[in-house]
Amino acid sequence: MESIHRMPVRKSDRKSLLTLKKSLQDTFMKMFVWLGIFTVICVHCPGAEVVELGSENFDSRPGGKEADSIAGDFVLRSKYVEAVISGDLPLRRANMSAYYGDGNHTPGCLYDLTPTGKNNDQLTVFSPCLQKGDVSSVTIDRENPSGTAAVKTYISAATSGKNVAVTHEYRVSDSWNGILISTTFDNQSDKAVPQNIYDHWTQMRVQGSTKGIRWADAIDPADKCGYAFAWVTEGGATDAESRIVKRSNRNLTIELAAGETLKIARFLAVGNSPAEAIGLVAEVRRKLNTTPLTWQLSAIDKSRVTNAKILFPGDGKAHPAAYPDAAGKLSFPWFVGSHPVEIRDIGRETVTDEIALEVNKPASKTTQLPALSSVQFSISADGGDTPCKIQFAPRQGTAKLNLGPSDRAHGCVDQWHSEKGKFTVPLPAGEYQVTVTRGPEFSRYTEMIALKPGETIPIETDLKRVIDSTGWVSTDFHNHSTPSGDNTCGTDDRLINLAAEHIEFAPTTEHNRLYDWKPHIDKLKLDRFVKTVAGMELTGRGAHINCFPLTPEPMKQDSGAPVWNKDPRISSLSLENWQKRDPDRWIHLNHPDMSENFVDRDRDGVADGGFAYFGKYINALETQNYRNSNILSKAPFTVGPAKTGLGKQVTVFREFIWLQLLNQGMKVWGIGVADAHHVHGNGVGSWRTYLPCSTDNPAEIDWREISRNARKGQMVLSSGPYLEVETEKGTIAGGEEVLKGGKLKLNVKVQCPDWMKLDRVQVLINGRQDKNYNYTIADNKAMFKDGVVRFDESLSIELREDTHIIVVAAGENGDLISWFGTSSQGGIRPCAYNNPIFIDIDGNGFQPNGDTLGFELPVGRLTVQKVEALLGNG
Repeated sequence: MESIHRMPVRKSDRKSLLTLKKSLQDTFMKMFVWLGIFTVICVHCPGAEVVELGSENFDSRPGGKEADSIAGDFVLRSKYVEAVISGDLPLRRANMSAYYGDGNHTPGCLYDLTPTGKNNDQLTVFSPCLQKGDVSSVTIDRENPSGTAAVKTYISAATSGKNVAVTHEYRVSDSWNGILISTTFDNQSDKAVPQNIYDHWTQMRVQGSTKGIRWADAIDPADKCGYAFAWVTEGGATDAESRIVKRSNRNLTIELAAGETLKIARFLAVGNSPAEAIGLVAEVRRKLNTTPLTWQLSAIDKSRVTNAKILFPGDGKAHPAAYPDAAGKLSFPWFVGSHPVEIRDIGRETVTDEIALEVNKPASKTTQLPALSSVQFSISADGGDTPCKIQFAPRQGTAKLNLGPSDRAHGCVDQWHSEKGKFTVPLPAGEYQVTVTRGPEFSRYTEMIALKPGETIPIETDLKRVIDSTGWVSTDFHNHSTPSGDNTCGTDDRLINLAAEHIEFAPTTEHNRLYDWKPHIDKLKLDRFVKTVAGMELTGRGAHINCFPLTPEPMKQDSGAPVWNKDPRISSLSLENWQKRDPDRWIHLNHPDMSENFVDRDRDGVADGGFAYFGKYINALETQNYRNSNILSKAPFTVGPAKTGLGKQVTVFREFIWLQLLNQGMKVWGIGVADAHHVHGNGVGSWRTYLPCSTDNPAEIDWREISRNARKGQMVLSSGPYLEVETEKGTIAGGEEVLKGGKLKLNVKVQCPDWMKLDRVQVLINGRQDKNYNYTIADNKAMFKDGVVRFDESLSIELREDTHIIVVAAGENGDLISWFGTSSQGGIRPCAYNNPIFIDIDGNGFQPNGDTLGFELPVGRLTVQKVEALLGNG
């Protein structure tokens, strides 16, 4: 590592400097000549260091789930911690949602903090005093006390807008197990100025306060990382608590006297758990006595105790946890006194205990936990290893299950998603219905178990591929993990989720960041099951747009992504031409506001055509995004109870408006996606899009073929049923054919696993639900079969004008609970439909009929009263 003070160097000196630099690197000493001035940096000798990241040292940056450093950032490193301070760079921000929107960039803030060498950063951003927006400079501090290293962020009095200059200093030392962050205010005005000193950090779900120390746990406890910080008086800082005059949500106000200079400081520690981080802060703070605590956990059945947690009392409802290492050992400082604790480990009975700690007496304790109860799985698919999903449904008398947070794969609420077929799930004793699935094309397996304390029950089964989808692959063009910023789902967890739900092709589509999931797929050995290509979702307060392929450039902000524009046509054009124009590049509109995009641009209630010609700049739009389909709605909107529980609200159906727009001649394809941000709940699996593919082996999928076929509209959207639609001539979704005689032969086949309901097949004629082509199980029982193939008919359709044909296969009285269980996707109804097939009956080219299906194209400002009147309910 190196600390470089950048000063001009003559061209004639550069070659000799590089030669000298290489020579000194080999002896672990680096010496730089700056215009005749020698500066010696002992990079590998004892002592903290600081380095500005660039091309030569970029690979030395700290890692972790939330790591987010780029070239121009600063790395602080001590014996105990590694930290990243964001540089004063254009639009610098940790991710889209650290602070959302324009003006919310965060140069000069703490982005990453991890124990040295562990690459376990779980922090998105720490903003001292809610720091965000422009700064005057971010620089290395050259006047360090011995053994320390620091970076300073300076905001001039003019830049701050309050006539108060602010300096944030981030300092590490080999004597500290954390980072000291001080803030100096210089009130250059002639009057008192209020100043908010509240410190903000993200993403933190479980957090609290213990003895005045704020702490937070990692999103996934299995990552075993915790943070804590508190005000300190190190370095001559004033006790900040004594200056606070007002407290409220995200507000700790102090008052700076006219001309006053004030320094405050906080110490931020990172440990293997929140409890360890709290203890480390307490040692520095010295307000309460602490003593070293060592705790050894074991189990009566000799099973390893690696996932347990010891819960200590907190100041509120949240209790800080301590986590054991792989050997079941914990070591950290804790407060003197008597402390009741709970030791929890999923699959074992909870143990309560109490520990008494004394001043200057290091404590050692051992606890033996009960035996582990678990289920040992051996799952295959057609005889081979397979990813899969497990649901555990507690039976009457068994407590509600919580295996972990909803945004991880290995234990999310009452499910377990696995990247392989052999694994063990710790489970509390009780009675459960266990369900094993791998998406809608495979059989499922269910078994009732009665698990006793300390017992391990084996479950072995071979899932069968029951749906014949030869020549087509299951895709999902829109999903997210933690790099997106608006969620904290681990990227590995997202990939396991995709594979377990049998998605075979999934482009990488993180918010406002070029990213590639392939390294994660390779690490998880999932390359046989799912294929990806690098891409992104371009996001802002308006239209969101997905695109692939794009090439990540990790040294740049957002890995080199373009900047979103309110005008979606500009965003689409930016993506189309970004980096290097590619003829197969895919661009689609996400969860569209159909009125704003295509009907009423300013949403003033007057139709103005939306963003003119926008449809020409995209390949598709999401007619299905996670929720139930309304493709069979008879109106473009409805009125229902408001989500707030008070009054009513209008819900607009984008599927209906899509049909209206098709009739106006806007040929933009529909696509179905999950848009997953969690694993349980808003996870992958229900809505997907089937596409023709020359291979049925995911490892051999070519993204170019997928994109080319999608651009042709050869897509069938499905929340479960496998639908095949083609004309007698073999024309499929997205195709066009000339028909002579006005009678169309349409072959429709629907396959479903035995646990999915199908009760209606409707042929849409230019978007209208013609009663002659509405086939229900109640009125056409002979058409609906038992078994996998539920419907297989050659239908005769009479056409009187150029017509686009969409077939909808639905289980209107069904759900997906047997597939998704308690996850909200369980409430989605089975449904599938193809993109339109265009039939030209006169050979003069397809002509749209202009039918708006009984309603004007919806504009903005639709009130409940207006919609009720239009629906005839007013």
